[in-house]
Parts: sequence; C-alpha cells; structure tokens
Amino acid sequence: MKRPGRIAALLLAAALPAAGGARDWTDDDRAIRAVVADMQAAWNRGDFEGYMAGFLNPGVVFVSRGRFQRDWQGTLDHYVADYGSAEGARGTLCFYDIRIERLADDAAQLVSRYHLAREVEPQYGINTRLMRKVGGRWAIALNHVSSVDTPDPQDRLLATDCRP
Repeated sequence: MKRPGRIAALLLAAALPAAGGARDWTDDDRAIRAVVADMQAAWNRGDFEGYMAGFLNPGVVFVSRGRFQRDWQGTLDHYVADYGSAEGARGTLCFYDIRIERLADDAAQLVSRYHLAREVEPQYGINTRLMRKVGGRWAIALNHVSSVDTPDPQDRLLATDCRP
C-alpha cells in the first residue's frame, strides 16, 4: 500500500468506531449517578420504598453481612426492620467517591464509598454494584456491601456533610 493509501486507511479505521456503534457514555453515566442520588435522598427522608426503586425488582441480588438477602422484598423488609424504627436508627446516608466503569451498553460496574451517619453505630464502607439497563432504565442488579464500624484512615474524601 502506498503511503497516502495507508494514511487514508488509518483515518478510516479511526473513524469507524465513532460512527459505527461506539455510544456516548455521558448520558448513561449521568443516569446511573441520578439513580444513586435519588436513592440517597429517599433514604434520608425515610422513604425505603423510594430507596428500593434503585434496585432491579424483583431480580436484585443483595449481599450484606456475609450473606444473601432473600430478594427485593426481603431487602426492603430488612431495611424497614433494621433502620425504620426512628430517624436516629435510619441516620443520614451519603454515597461518595463514585466510580463507574462501562461494561457493555446495558451494563456498568459502580463502586462507591458510603457513610451512614448516626449517633449509635455509624457505618462506613464500600458498595460494589452491577448496574443493568432494563427497559430503558438503569437499576442495581447486584449490590454488595462491605461495612465497617470505623472509617478508613486513608479515606481522604470522607463526606464531611454527612452527619446525624
């Protein structure tokens, strides 16, 4: 191949992914972040069903405390039983340091830190989530929570506005 032909082939090869199927991920990233923000707001106003709207219903797989929760309804029941008795038990929830990696057009991995601020037994930890786009909407299909009682001393981004 002559030099001008080689350059044209390289330019064409570089243009094909942009024209032929590579999607702009910006809108999906925003939509996923909105799911998390809506969940945080729902939790903080005591709306556990609103919080659960971020999860795939009925098919969410939820792992916490070293075990599987039953299903979507079982997870809702767990939240109501463990956190729904009073505002102090519920605390103030903050998700931050959110990192999203696109896996496919309909799948993404989200890893974030969280802080559940409350007077008794505050929680700190990390969520690992498989996000799926189902019916045009992003939802959490798999949620894994790793919780600790004390903040990570290396956590430079601890949400300072997340207080009980």
